[in-house]
Amino acid sequence: MRTILIAELLPADSPRLQGIDEHHLQCLAESADKLPPILVDRATMRVVDGMHRLHAAARNGRADIQALFFDGSPEDAFIRAVEENITHGLPLSLPDRKAAAQRILTAHPQQSDRSIAARAGLSPKTVAAIRRRSAVDSPHVNSRIDTAGRQYPLDGSAGRLRASEIISARPDTPLRMIARDAGISVGTAHDVRGRVRRGEAPVPGMRLDPPPRNAAAPTVPPAAARSPCRDDAGDRLAVLRQLTRDPSLRNTESGLDLLRWLHTQAVLDDDWQLKITSVPPHCADAVAELARQCAVVWQQIAEEVAQRKYSGTSKT
Repeated sequence: MRTILIAELLPADSPRLQGIDEHHLQCLAESADKLPPILVDRATMRVVDGMHRLHAAARNGRADIQALFFDGSPEDAFIRAVEENITHGLPLSLPDRKAAAQRILTAHPQQSDRSIAARAGLSPKTVAAIRRRSAVDSPHVNSRIDTAGRQYPLDGSAGRLRASEIISARPDTPLRMIARDAGISVGTAHDVRGRVRRGEAPVPGMRLDPPPRNAAAPTVPPAAARSPCRDDAGDRLAVLRQLTRDPSLRNTESGLDLLRWLHTQAVLDDDWQLKITSVPPHCADAVAELARQCAVVWQQIAEEVAQRKYSGTSKT
């Protein structure tokens, strides 16, 4: 903090559309409390925040004032002024805050609605409406920056296409790895994997090019033609739901017992990736061996069930 001559200071680039409020100024001039220091742009000596305090000091005959320095661009100085004036002192009016949001949008079109709303003291919905009316988004702006400074794409098509390439090349890649490599969320990665397995385009609304007429027929039938018991790992939950709706299982005690057992035994998502991170190194061999033995048992179950299907025998 420094003591600065009032004569050396330039007026603020204020977010207040009506300028100095005389009533608030007089209240500060008559206050017996010590006022906090003003904020001044170090490079330009322009006041960033504290014009009412500055005028109150001058009205009381003072030649200097206590100040803190701000370092940054003029655009950042304006944003700081808006932030300061929605947290203390005389609050900015609604027109002030809307005008400030408009100016921030023009200078920083990549900032998300939520980020600008937090700075201007508005709701994200209000900022979105201001953005639509002002049409400040450039065709070249294809991402936004959130309140934490993270950049995310407005159009997720590129990430979805990249995820579909990863899934096609390495079908067993965990969802979290697909999401990380493609720059998308785990939920989006899950949706893309489901679309790829169903033979749909990875991007909603995108049309797939038809295969060449002389192309070989696919060796794997489409999802609609596959038996639920032969479905792949990503459709395990759908298989369980279909089995649960089967009357021959729902309406018998043995069938309900089978459904309960299947629901407790099936691994329905990629959460096992997180589970295995908690395995201590000295337990790794034991857990790996247990997984191998369970895999062997499930393979035996699969073979036995398939054999019963063709032999016509069933216990339920």
